[in-house]
Parts: sequence; C-alpha cells; structure tokens
Amino acid sequence: MTRKSGFTLIELLVVIAIIAILAAIIFPVFMRAKDSAYRSGDMSNMNSIRNALQLYRADQEAYPPQILGYASFYDPAMTQVIPASNLRAALYPKRLDSIQTIRPAYDRNTETDLTEARWPARDSRPDGTAPIKDLDGNGIIEPGLAKDDPSQARQAYSTNMYFCTNTPTCASFATATQGDGARFYKVSGYDVSEVKVAPPNSTPATRWELRYTLRWTSYAMGGGNRMDDPRQLIYSDPPDDTVITWDSWFRDYDIGNLPQHNKKDFVLFLGGGARTYDSAIIADRSWRVTPIP
Repeated sequence: MTRKSGFTLIELLVVIAIIAILAAIIFPVFMRAKDSAYRSGDMSNMNSIRNALQLYRADQEAYPPQILGYASFYDPAMTQVIPASNLRAALYPKRLDSIQTIRPAYDRNTETDLTEARWPARDSRPDGTAPIKDLDGNGIIEPGLAKDDPSQARQAYSTNMYFCTNTPTCASFATATQGDGARFYKVSGYDVSEVKVAPPNSTPATRWELRYTLRWTSYAMGGGNRMDDPRQLIYSDPPDDTVITWDSWFRDYDIGNLPQHNKKDFVLFLGGGARTYDSAIIADRSWRVTPIP
C-alpha cells in the first residue's frame, strides 16, 4: 500500500492563523499609506487653489465670492441642478482644469448634491482677551475691547446661523436660517465641509460648515472699519497670514464627537502653502488662527 501525503488539520489551521496575522499587519499599513496619499493629494490641490486665486485676483483685482461657485440650475424653479463639472465658475475650468482639485479625497458626494452651510464656531475665548493684530496702530498687540481685540473684529455669526447671500429668499447675513441659506455643491469641499456634531446622539449627526468667505467679522459685514481684523479677502491687501480655507476631512473625533488635539487639519494661508494644524484649535477659532502653532 502507498501512503498519500497531505496537510494535517493542525498544519492547515497554523497556515490560516499565519495568514490572518499577516493580514492584520498589512491592512493597517495599507490604510495608512492610502490615507497619507490622500493627505498629500489634498495639500497639493489646496496649493493649486491658492495659485488660482492669486491669478484671479491679478485679473479681476479682487478675490472671487466662492472657490467653485454657488449652485446653478437649468430651470427657473431650481429643480434641475447643473452638475458641478458643467459649471463655468470663477476658477473652474479656466484656472483649475479638474473638478477633483476642488473636491477633497474623502468627499464622495456626487456633482449634483447640494447643501446649505452654517458658519463654523466662533473663537471661544472671551472678547478682548486674545488680540492677534495691532488694530489700534500704537505698535503693541494688547488685550482690551477698546484696544486690539474689539468684539466687532471677531467672527460675526456662529453655528446656529446659516450662510446666505443677499437674495430674495435670504434678506441678509443676519437672518439666514435653514431653508433660505446659500446653496453649495457638496463636492466643493474647500468652500464647505461636513463635520460631526456633538453630542453623538444629535440629529442630524453631521452638519456642513462654511470654509471660504471674503468677510467674516461684524465690522466687515457693516462695510469695514480701520479697527477691523485685516485678514479678510474682502480688503484690498490682506496680509500673508490670512486664512483662505481649511481641510477638515481627516479629523479624528473623541467619543463625544469633539475634534481631538492632533494635527489632522490642513490650513491654507494666503502667503504660503497648506500646512498641518491642530484640529481642535481650528475647529474652535476658525479664521482667527495664525500660522503658529
């Protein structure tokens, strides 16, 4: 009699266990590599957006109201939306030839998905306690409502208010509520961005926030003031540390859906390339952040 050789049950189980261990090692490495590639791509796209904005400003002597543009429709009843890739907007396709440049890697919405957007959070530090610029011109950056941190030079509205434009359905910036705010393309992920809502059992579980705007302070909403924060694109010569937009699609959240203190956001400043930034700080201060930290 001849004896046929083969795997025993124990040998087969050992092989399966080894494969499972290798998969458990390889898959996280693969996901980290994929995430790293997405991050690099988003940073490159943000730098392309900055270059396109500078070209637009050189031609038009001002920055555009939005990066991609507000939603457009085929019909007056606004029921048939024009796909984002069919737009002829401020930067696309003349200065940005791909809609993917405006869409972050983790933004998987279609080109006809629309949303209204709320203002992001206001700086939670009390008015008058956190000056950033020498607004009164005395050569010293000092706290105080009458000095370099007046409340009117702070962000005008917060997450309870929707962003709007002065249209027949939205009377003013100060009256925007759900249903009459400006409508954005969800693929325009540097105009608006989706974030989680705290606490975790909130309904809905996420909200869309504004990321790019020409003006954001109370002074700017009222026409401007010499004591205003100059870091707004509505002004003729905003400084290099003006925030253009930020990428919050890579954020890590804690169990309460609050952004964690790690550098997972990318902030695009006017005078330089996109850089990593503490997610919790940018979520708390929005356009008031500076290149440091």
